[in-house]
Amino acid sequence: MEYPIFNNFSEIVTKEMTPGYFSKLIHTDTNTVNFLEVKAGSVSALHRHPHTQMAFVVEGIFEMTVEGEIRQLDSGQFVMIPSNALHGGTAITDCKLIDVFSPVREDYL
Repeated sequence: MEYPIFNNFSEIVTKEMTPGYFSKLIHTDTNTVNFLEVKAGSVSALHRHPHTQMAFVVEGIFEMTVEGEIRQLDSGQFVMIPSNALHGGTAITDCKLIDVFSPVREDYL
């Protein structure tokens, strides 16, 4: 993928990926970084994908379920989700999250 070396975050188009989940996506040759703003009460249904995922809570409280284990994460906490693990989550409060996927999420291009 060809991108300029220096970029402006404000120029990344925000997309509502699922109701209440607003994303700014950056793709490299090897990963996808998803900067999310999530409205309180918004749900990401249980799902799985072949990508490994790290989900960082920057602001707010986010309840994450991974393979049946449920945890409430707040600012400064993160979860490492293995490839094909069943997972999903709910924003308890308005949240800001950062997800990192490897390899690239082709479905998000």
